Amino acid sequence: MLSRFFGASGIALLFALPALAQVSSTASVELVAPSTAAVRPREHGPRRAAGLAADRVIGDVTVAESNNWSGYAVTGSLFTQAKGSWLVPAVDCTAVPNSSASFWVGIDGWVTDTVEQSGTDSDCDAERPTYYAWYEFAPRGGVTILSVPVWPGDQMSAEINYDDPYFTVTITNQTTGKSFTTRSTVAGARRASAEWIAELNSYRLSDFGTVPFGGDYTYVSGTNSAVDSSTSGQIGDFGKHVWQSILAAGQGVQEAVPSSLSADGSSFTVTWKSD
Repeated sequence: MLSRFFGASGIALLFALPALAQVSSTASVELVAPSTAAVRPREHGPRRAAGLAADRVIGDVTVAESNNWSGYAVTGSLFTQAKGSWLVPAVDCTAVPNSSASFWVGIDGWVTDTVEQSGTDSDCDAERPTYYAWYEFAPRGGVTILSVPVWPGDQMSAEINYDDPYFTVTITNQTTGKSFTTRSTVAGARRASAEWIAELNSYRLSDFGTVPFGGDYTYVSGTNSAVDSSTSGQIGDFGKHVWQSILAAGQGVQEAVPSSLSADGSSFTVTWKSD
């Protein structure tokens, strides 16, 4: 059942190699465990509004374009928690070599300069894929999490909690049981939004097929949800403060598009459209 969410590369050869390093994906591959070598993660950051099409409202959801984010956000004040889950997608590196894609949950970044976030990457160096977990307190750079190896198809969950003055991020590979937690203060954080995002963080977006977010697909209870000063619940519970972000590269050129929210307001998919 999960294979329908993976790219054309299927279960690819997996390594974690330095910098942009990825792994060979040939017609006949030997399945090996990820390396413990250091990986330098891509740099993530706040949403960049594309400014290509006017925002439009569909029901309670405002649809906006961005040139780096695809997924959902909720806006409000004084967020103290965001929880999310997703299935790690395989990438087709023959289709789009030298590319990357990030999948994460976070607080801030929709209209602010900081983002407190944790997620996974599915990247391509030439035609070689790699998969790894990371966290970032942007504008500080991302940090690779070596203790939580990641494979295509793994069920991931992450949450960000705020307890003055610290943000605590936790990411868990539900498939393997491996987990990591860290915390930090973040100067200037406004706690004005929470997000569940597929992100373009290089000049090309990896062909990840379709990535599912939320408990309807991952069976991780309580995801995708957030807590702010007035609301505690799933994405849909934030009513008219829900935003859907389409990743667009130009007028009429969509690169990644989220589905509508599920009936319970918790889950959705993001589908890769073009390179």
